[in-house]
Amino acid sequence: MNRTNHAILSAAFRIAKSAKAKALFISLDTLNEVPDEDSPKGCSLILVTRRGPDELEGFFPDGSHGARPMIQLPKIDMTRMGQVKMSVVLALSTKLIEMGDKIVFVTGIPEMERLDMVLLLDTAKESEVLTTQGVNGISESVKPEVFEEALGIALELGARGREGKSVGTIFVLGDEEKVLQLSKQMIINPFKGYTEEERNILNPKLKETLREFAALDGAFVVSGDGLVLNAGRYLGAASDEATIPRGLGSRHIAAAGITALTDAIAIVISESTGDVRIFKNGKILMEIEKPIKVASTN
Repeated sequence: MNRTNHAILSAAFRIAKSAKAKALFISLDTLNEVPDEDSPKGCSLILVTRRGPDELEGFFPDGSHGARPMIQLPKIDMTRMGQVKMSVVLALSTKLIEMGDKIVFVTGIPEMERLDMVLLLDTAKESEVLTTQGVNGISESVKPEVFEEALGIALELGARGREGKSVGTIFVLGDEEKVLQLSKQMIINPFKGYTEEERNILNPKLKETLREFAALDGAFVVSGDGLVLNAGRYLGAASDEATIPRGLGSRHIAAAGITALTDAIAIVISESTGDVRIFKNGKILMEIEKPIKVASTN
């Protein structure tokens, strides 16, 4: 490990100890080896990576990576704050941390294997990461792996679109019986008649189908355990538009409405910007911005 990375990591460990942080997140993609320093007492060390299991074997010759707390990010370009936001929300969904915990996050530039940012965050107060405060976790009605997969698909669609074209859609997760009562089918349901295995969002073969149907008007309704029940669903729940920031359209209003009246979570992709927003209890819990690519001047 180079001297700069070592110095930044040492500072991060000291900050975590001084602040009595509950977790220290380290971007593994920015390092060429795993830190060997022990985290402060009462502070969990959580590794964040876009690398797959095969790629991680070189970091953990003893095969211990499966036993370590780890956040798996999708393999797409993300801003530093995008990495932080997604890591925090996934850690909340898997109960690695709880709302109100203080955390330290260390990240940098993967291409240069250089750490350059240390953040100390109080999840009870940090409005830049968690827009809505006072939320206890993510949702008891949605399995963490289902939320993680849906969020990953949404971020990929927001970043890449479909066949080069921007896509906007909504994934409504959990509390499916009530969601279906408060919505109606706009088209013939393309998922009707398929087996549970074929329409489970955790099935890798389903990802391309979801990309195709994301171009349809309406929302995807997904059960808490991952079954895609509908596509092209009209969300009829009303929402107070005053609670939605100006500039956001009908998809965001619909997501706010359905989550205000149910225990569901809604993940919305903005067609105009590619940004992804997570709704809970009728409000935006988190915004993850699409990275802006700077054109080359060469």
